[in-house]
Amino acid sequence: MTTVVTDNCKRCRFTDCVTVCPVACFHGDDEMLYIDPEVCIDCGACIPLCPVEAICEDPIPEEKQRWIEINAERAPRLPVIRKKQDPLPGAEERKKQLGFE
Repeated sequence: MTTVVTDNCKRCRFTDCVTVCPVACFHGDDEMLYIDPEVCIDCGACIPLCPVEAICEDPIPEEKQRWIEINAERAPRLPVIRKKQDPLPGAEERKKQLGFE
């Protein structure tokens, strides 16, 4: 199984998801979060907490498949995010643009 963060996280970086991760598999840069597939246990606890539905699990929709490689490549090189942080400036506006209220 695979769980990945996708492009909906870009320019939002809501971190509600990290608060329930039992293995600290989330990593982040200045734009978004990523999941380290070597650490993630695919429990799915994070998925319902994302307010912009940026986290996908198997089966990953075809249009989001490229995020499997992106997460695997970027996550191990970035700091682990274990605690909830403030979302990025403009995150609420981006959330609305994505169709979430």
